[in-house]
Amino acid sequence: MNQERKSPTGISGFPVAPYQENGNIDEKALARNIEFLLEEGLESIFIACGSGEFNALSLKEYEAMVEVAVSVVDGKVPVYTGVGGNLSEAIEKAHLSAKYQADGYLILPPYLLDSEQDGLYEFYKTIVKSTNLNAIVYQRANAILQVEAMEKLIEFPQVVGLKDGVGNMELNIELTQTIGNKIGWLNGMPMAEVTMPAYIPLGFNAYSSAISNYIPHISRMFYEALLDDNQEKVRDLYNDVILPINRIRRQRKGYAISLIKAGMEIVGLPVMNTVRPPAVRVEKEHYQQLERILEKTFNLYPTNKKVIAQLD
Repeated sequence: MNQERKSPTGISGFPVAPYQENGNIDEKALARNIEFLLEEGLESIFIACGSGEFNALSLKEYEAMVEVAVSVVDGKVPVYTGVGGNLSEAIEKAHLSAKYQADGYLILPPYLLDSEQDGLYEFYKTIVKSTNLNAIVYQRANAILQVEAMEKLIEFPQVVGLKDGVGNMELNIELTQTIGNKIGWLNGMPMAEVTMPAYIPLGFNAYSSAISNYIPHISRMFYEALLDDNQEKVRDLYNDVILPINRIRRQRKGYAISLIKAGMEIVGLPVMNTVRPPAVRVEKEHYQQLERILEKTFNLYPTNKKVIAQLD
């Protein structure tokens, strides 16, 4: 088991939760999703997190997804799981992650409550101390740690990173400039490509890419252009691909999950355009818009790797 105290860098893949027609998790489709991300060179895999419909999974389904992910990845890149919500369930999922020898976990917000900083700190601390796995704090919704609480939390060696899904740049500057390289910094904003240019100067050297589930070559092309300061390529990718997809994503609540599955289905990956409530499926009009964008994308930015993936 990898005990390196280092947060993932580069582009992180967040597989979905594929369903069979009867509504059960399709483990073969999940394995293919993960294999595709590995083939495309993503630097880490985050299983059963937001894109994986963490909120809608039973404990049995969660365990199955973690087991599949660790088995398929087989040590090639770090595997992180999602834990959070109810504290006791979060600890149980952390223990399951340790059982299957994941590298660490991303701590999602606690269930519902808005809390004082002391309460949030205790929530994170309790989970972090429950295992020896690496832990990444997720700034999101009702769980936003300020500098003082985060400084206390990083005294635990398990805490290796912070993922921001809020976009409070004033707070991000305070955190990154105060804490520096003691931990890693991940951009977890929705459609993170849109905001990544603002995060890189602050020291963020990783981001979660939703579109990597179906057009990972665009994620790679964009990130490399950004690091190379190739502003023309960045602008082209924004106007041709990223911003048009983001405009569809904003049309309906829940599209942050379902639009990923729609894109995967369009490119031939074995994932149906199905999600569990309260998320909603992508509407026909928006699905067709995404089809046109992806057709244009592959014409303008072809990939040498085969996209179509069939189940055995």
